[in-house]
Amino acid sequence: MTDTNPTPFDVLIVGAGHGGAQAAIALRQRKFEGTIAMLGDEPELPYERPPLSKEYLAGDKPFERLLIRPAAFWVDRDITLLPGQRVVSVDAPAHQVITADGATIGYRTLIWATGGAPRRLPCAGHDLSGVHGVRTRADVDRMIAELPAVTHAIVIGGGYIGLEAAAVLTKLGKPVTVLEAAPRVLARVAGEPLSHFYEAEHRAHGVDLRTGVTVESIVGQDGAASGVRLADGTVLPGNLVIVGIGIIPAVAPLLAAGADGGNGVSVDALCRTSLPDIFAIGDCAAHPNPYADGAVIRLESVQNANDQATTVAKLLTGEETPYDAVPWFWSNQYDLKLQTVGLSIGHDAVVLRGDVAARSFSVIYLKHGHVIALDCVNATRDYVQGRALVVARAVVDPARLADATVPLKELLPA
Repeated sequence: MTDTNPTPFDVLIVGAGHGGAQAAIALRQRKFEGTIAMLGDEPELPYERPPLSKEYLAGDKPFERLLIRPAAFWVDRDITLLPGQRVVSVDAPAHQVITADGATIGYRTLIWATGGAPRRLPCAGHDLSGVHGVRTRADVDRMIAELPAVTHAIVIGGGYIGLEAAAVLTKLGKPVTVLEAAPRVLARVAGEPLSHFYEAEHRAHGVDLRTGVTVESIVGQDGAASGVRLADGTVLPGNLVIVGIGIIPAVAPLLAAGADGGNGVSVDALCRTSLPDIFAIGDCAAHPNPYADGAVIRLESVQNANDQATTVAKLLTGEETPYDAVPWFWSNQYDLKLQTVGLSIGHDAVVLRGDVAARSFSVIYLKHGHVIALDCVNATRDYVQGRALVVARAVVDPARLADATVPLKELLPA
């Protein structure tokens, strides 16, 4: 083994996405003077991932505009970038990580911000050319290169990534089929009104959207995907297949080193793992979330990654502030801007506010009478004002919530 850094870094960040980048940025903003290194498994500078399935795939935004900071920023802040490297094991007692090429890197504090890898279909054909996940620039670049020859695209998974990709491919003039195993799209994250609205929108744009269907295999010819076989024997032709069925958190080295966890690595309210001097943030961190009634969850969002990174940066610079950030998300499909605040997990009532036919409305989620989340479609004012209702867990008459003539800010309890 080669010890590439005989002097340990004061902070080693594994993962160069939103969380990792924000951890480094926040440390320097808070006048942290120790050495910082950020190790990522891609050759790129840290960049934004959400636009990959939207503006970048569509060709509306060049990669340079996805960069979280330009190259000079990292140099000016004396942040060492270690691109194109992957950690395969962690020696917690020795405070070292080992990379795939056998290098050993020491640390005093380790921040694990690796996110996850796209979940693969457990069926034949997942390794054919023309089958893609949507997680990295390289994933999308391969898709873009294939687009001129694409005659029909099949998207497996009716979550946000799948629906965003379907909207872009439709905009690019490609016939698209979306396959979702659940009875409705967005079933894990949204209520029925929102699911049915997006199903209708995609169908109105020509997408062949099918719910309640199971994929048996991806079929191919000469090593390339040529279609998808469903459980009922139907074969749908398609020479571009996008698999958007979630991610597997990239935490195997930490778990093998003895960290508590399973579906992600377990952290406390300060993002500490069970291993000494090791923190975890972002998509891979299973944490108790106050907006899920304290349940331990993973949140796959830029907001969560950035806010957990700031929590750790504060702790390492002397300020102990437990993570307590309001979750928020967004999705752009066609000319629809969806903005979500709060978590609708466990809701027992739904209030529809606004005009669905006018494509501007909000779905407000209640639990035991308290406002816990909002999904706002082309309704930015509701999103901005509704945040305070979520923070306050406000109890409001559903009839008043439904009255779009009454601004939400007027419904906040005194």
